[in-house]
Amino acid sequence: MVVNVAAFIASLDGAAPAQELNAPLAGLWWAGKGDWDRAHKIVQDESSREAAWVHAYLHRVEGDLGNAGYWYRQAGQPAAKDSLEAEWERIAATLLGSTT
Repeated sequence: MVVNVAAFIASLDGAAPAQELNAPLAGLWWAGKGDWDRAHKIVQDESSREAAWVHAYLHRVEGDLGNAGYWYRQAGQPAAKDSLEAEWERIAATLLGSTT
């Protein structure tokens, strides 16, 4: 799984993500590229717990803790207490682990 996360992080330097990325991973990908509007749009249109988790993370990064808390509850995840970087890696590892 560490290799998958490393490959995913390396893909942030590429062009558009592959079409086969699920919505939560695509949201993380666009966030990593700095396109927060696109990242939000992708995950807000999904109803999965994983998309809600990514949406919570996006709000947390932006400092919008009220909305972050709402989306963490929707995802069934506890509010994150680790660093933003550690949470990003945990989310990516979880999502990549579920797609392989």
